[in-house]
Amino acid sequence: MGSIYVLIPLAILLVSIAIAVFFWAVKSNQFEDLERHGSSILFDDDLPKKKSEKTSEKKYEKMSEKASVKVFEDESEDELRKTAKSTSEKMSKANLAKNKSDE
Repeated sequence: MGSIYVLIPLAILLVSIAIAVFFWAVKSNQFEDLERHGSSILFDDDLPKKKSEKTSEKKYEKMSEKASVKVFEDESEDELRKTAKSTSEKMSKANLAKNKSDE
């Protein structure tokens, strides 16, 4: 009989936690689109793209190219030369070490 005094409050606590988690999930839109994820495995992703999707991808590619060009323009030529020189030096040292190990 003494264990019932422990089990009833424990059960009430667990039920209240489960209810709180359920209401949190509903509030944060966890149950909005249940069918899309279940049926997404049934459809092929390799369908031909629509014209609007292709143009948006082209726009994104152009924007990313412009951003990468801007990054390179911001670096000075001296920094690029130093990087290239250090890279070539590292490669030549690695080739020398490889040639010595081959002999």
